Amino acid sequence: MKYFSLHQQWILFAVALLLLGSFYFKFYYQPQPGPYEASAEEIVVEVSGEVRQPGIYLFKNPPHVREAIERAGGFKEAVLFDTTFSSPILETGTLLTVTREPSQLPPPLPSSKEHLGGMTQDEIKIRIGRMPASQLLVFSLPLDLNDVSVEDLCLISGIGESLAREIVAYRERRKGFRSVEELRNVRGIGGRKYETFKKFFAVKS
Repeated sequence: MKYFSLHQQWILFAVALLLLGSFYFKFYYQPQPGPYEASAEEIVVEVSGEVRQPGIYLFKNPPHVREAIERAGGFKEAVLFDTTFSSPILETGTLLTVTREPSQLPPPLPSSKEHLGGMTQDEIKIRIGRMPASQLLVFSLPLDLNDVSVEDLCLISGIGESLAREIVAYRERRKGFRSVEELRNVRGIGGRKYETFKKFFAVKS
């Protein structure tokens, strides 16, 4: 029977560890996303303004307006709110801005004060927009080529001010981008640059 020397045994042990390690990483290891990394299945929505806990929230499914507001702690105070507006479904990258404005309704009669439960005569206004480009890029969400500014474009590595202005100028000449592939037609963007930049953009219908 052949015996291995101590040196050979250590080499075999190290090889075994390497094989076990590669097997683990291949079949079992699943890296955890960082605090600002959203998976492709998560919907990112920012809620700001007159809510108790403004911030960015992640949803497994596209939320309704009311669901997003509830995740942000609800309204700061009891106010009049048109419940029919709570039905729109929000897409990922939405910025939901909640403001409070004086109500156009006549003031309640003194006898109805108790019925209103102390509700103020203000109305909630909700604006549905898009999160700032800097936040969209953090979450790997595409920028709309037909809405992005020169300053936003400069946030992308490899796009300087000169190229950003070329992209905006092309958009103005063509009355908007029809597809991301049109970036190939912008002066200063060749095939290689297009392959690098295309993941950062989308064209909203």
